[in-house]
Amino acid sequence: METKDDENYFFNFSFFKVDPKWRWMADLAKEESAKEVNNVLRNTGIKLRTYTTLGLRDDADFLFWFASKSVEEIQNAISKLYLTVFGKYITPSLVYLSYTRPSIYAKNGKTISFVAGNEPKKYVVVYPFTKTREWYLLPKAERQKMMDEHIDLGQKYPQIILNTTYSFGIHDEDFMLAFETDDLPDFQNLIMDLRETKVSVYVKVDTPMIVCVKKDIIPLISSLG
Repeated sequence: METKDDENYFFNFSFFKVDPKWRWMADLAKEESAKEVNNVLRNTGIKLRTYTTLGLRDDADFLFWFASKSVEEIQNAISKLYLTVFGKYITPSLVYLSYTRPSIYAKNGKTISFVAGNEPKKYVVVYPFTKTREWYLLPKAERQKMMDEHIDLGQKYPQIILNTTYSFGIHDEDFMLAFETDDLPDFQNLIMDLRETKVSVYVKVDTPMIVCVKKDIIPLISSLG
């Protein structure tokens, strides 16, 4: 199944760590720096969602989730971020690249929630996902049957929104998954149920699994110390 070029986006999930020296800056300077970052990124014209991971992991403090028509536009946005005052105090810790395209298994594919401009939910759980090579060697009908079970189970959780994008050939994993939810125990229930499906046998990697809390740029930066 093909899509028009104007429906396709590159996704970039950029996680950052903050230099502890940032916390020693005067509060007014930090406030002005937060406003600078907000103005710079909002004026790039590309889609952006921002989340905090503060205190939830030891390898990331926040996530900037970009969606753009080209990787060059994403690079331009991150370059402008580094040119800000705040940009001098951050270091990328985890970075993922993927591309939107329709599933070959889902019969009624929907536009990615982020791309459609839907209101984000309170949390997003982001993780890379890779299946075994044995999976791809199975007959298509056999894979479809297992995926039908997988999809049917997911439909029992309509309150959880899945953004699936593809990383084949452009990053280390096969897919990037971003599950949006307003309730983390609901998402945990879904994952526990999915572990019992047949397709789970063919999962090679599905970590790190990163819980992110939605927060706008200015309060996000203000919360960092």
